[in-house]
Amino acid sequence: MFTPQGPTLRELAVQALSSTERGYDLLAPKFDETPFRTPARLLEPVVSALHPLGPFGTGLDLCCGTGAGVGVLRELCARRVTGADFSTGMLRQARTAFAGIAGPPAVDWVRADARALPFAPAFDLVTSFGAFGHFLPAERPALFAQVHAVLRPGGRFAFPVVAPPPAGSLLHWALWGFDLAMRVRNALWRPRFIMYYRTFRLTEVRDELARTGFSVDLLPLAGLGSRPDGSPRCVLVVARRR
Repeated sequence: MFTPQGPTLRELAVQALSSTERGYDLLAPKFDETPFRTPARLLEPVVSALHPLGPFGTGLDLCCGTGAGVGVLRELCARRVTGADFSTGMLRQARTAFAGIAGPPAVDWVRADARALPFAPAFDLVTSFGAFGHFLPAERPALFAQVHAVLRPGGRFAFPVVAPPPAGSLLHWALWGFDLAMRVRNALWRPRFIMYYRTFRLTEVRDELARTGFSVDLLPLAGLGSRPDGSPRCVLVVARRR
């Protein structure tokens, strides 16, 4: 799962015992050598699914990390793209990765907490990849309200959701065990590191987005395959600001 250039077990342990922000600051230099970076095989179908919904002028990648989602927005947005993250270390890596890439679109990097975004309603498209496990379920309505507030009317908020593994499968128990371990860690240790894999349930998320003022569509990402029952392995949630 990790390349030889990735973090050592000791480094991962130190990161896991840090706060969420500090943990990512420490992980940032080696983040792209871990399985936590969103893979190209997921990013490319997202570009294909969103392209017909454009054109988009401006885009924001929420919790941008080292910039994988900003690369998606650069393919979709004509004028300006912004990556926002609360980790200074991750933003430093992103700036370095994109330093030699000429525009348009122009690219900005902003240190910001997704729960208190410092933007006016200036974006046509907001994306996020793999970040929602860092927010407790009780925080999601406020998070979605922040996204709603920075979108122009008619703007879209898009993010992929992978179908949960079959109950009883090895991956099901692995994710269940990880979440349990994190709950125990956060009950016994401060500062907390918030990362859970099984708290982002699609039915709940759709209801919360609708209550926030979005109309919600689900686009199957067919290129990522189907489950045994024929349902897609991954869907793209596209929430449009009404």
